[in-house]
Amino acid sequence: MSGREVNFDGLVGLTHHYAGLSFGNEASTRNQLQPANPRLAAKQGLIKMKALADMGFIQAVIPPHERPNLAALRQLGFCGSDEQVLAKAAKTAPQLLSACSSASAMWVANAATVSPSADSADGRVHLTVANLNNKFHRAMEAPTTTALLRAIFCDSAHFSVHDALPQIAMFGDEGAANHNRFGGYGEPGVQLFIYGREENQGGVVPGRYPARQTREASEAVARLHQLDPARTLFAQQNPAVIDQGVFHNDVIAVSNQQVLFCHQQAFLHQAALLADLAERVPGFTAIVVPEAQVSVSDAVNTYLFNSQLLSQPDGSMLLVVPEESRQHAGVWRYLCELVESGGPIRELKVFDLRESMCNGGGPACLRLRVALTAAEQAAVNPQVIMNDGLFTRLNAWVDRYYRDRLTQQDLADPLLLREGREALEALTRMLDLGNVYPFQR
Repeated sequence: MSGREVNFDGLVGLTHHYAGLSFGNEASTRNQLQPANPRLAAKQGLIKMKALADMGFIQAVIPPHERPNLAALRQLGFCGSDEQVLAKAAKTAPQLLSACSSASAMWVANAATVSPSADSADGRVHLTVANLNNKFHRAMEAPTTTALLRAIFCDSAHFSVHDALPQIAMFGDEGAANHNRFGGYGEPGVQLFIYGREENQGGVVPGRYPARQTREASEAVARLHQLDPARTLFAQQNPAVIDQGVFHNDVIAVSNQQVLFCHQQAFLHQAALLADLAERVPGFTAIVVPEAQVSVSDAVNTYLFNSQLLSQPDGSMLLVVPEESRQHAGVWRYLCELVESGGPIRELKVFDLRESMCNGGGPACLRLRVALTAAEQAAVNPQVIMNDGLFTRLNAWVDRYYRDRLTQQDLADPLLLREGREALEALTRMLDLGNVYPFQR
């Protein structure tokens, strides 16, 4: 059965700001408290989506979450009217207000882990919402993510959207950012789950930054998705690169069909893993970037591997990279040589995603990959599929509701909360999603 990959990109939220909330993500920490431009951030994402759609790739959108999260602030003891809750939090706990206002749900590579129907025993596409329990500002995302995904993948005959795993450290799950799949989009493939640690198992673990994904979580997702154990692999990320800022596997590796593009130091026991993949994946090709040509530090700073690796109609592949990769002389030299080498990657496409990059998210962070058959594509909510009309409507929506400057101090403004709710009300009508946000119920 034939299939296509659909990229569902996250729309940047109205409260996009730089609060340095993500310990282990060096870009997030480095740009803490700098002014942000939510309107520009949203438009940069929309430009990438539309450009890829115009090139023939199927592109869709996932809406932002409601922020500030007043329910979370009330759960933490801030009481009174909405305005009073915001004022009290801003005065006594501004970091909590930032966390409850984070637009991090835009990085939908962390929204869920996805398995296509060709891999699942029941013949359905499975999506397990990530619990993201390593960071407070992300752990609150799961309920709204679940509601949004069920509104988009609403046909239970084709899709199964699973609730997030239990919110405890043993089942720390960061979604598709730590997951790779090899094989054709409509054929049974090999799934590779990457984890940072095993609960209570000791072994080699990072010493500076947290390992967010656990093996226990990855194994639970594989069970939920009814995967064939013979086609399912689990591998540990190299703890040394986690300590250099590789907080998710998609900062050091990306795969597509039979190709794995990764750094020389991406995985623990990397040689054995690549040999195993070569035995299991027909035509497997590993493009391993040597440390001598691109250091881990340069890969993290440019987000070389947080790229989109896309199949073109002629069988070659396109690599979508951020502008930062072009601005780095060594990384750009490597990429140009790669394209000219005659391997599977034959073309580069560069996008300016500075607003997202400054908070630690590149092209791959902004998209959730879903392989679908023609029947499954037809069962997706059609209003979220990018086309000329939707692009025009979303740009007008951003122009109407988004601010062009936002700092941490602005989060206490009651007008920002009102603007956000008005915007999301309009968006849910535009995308025919129903009442997916708490303020709508």
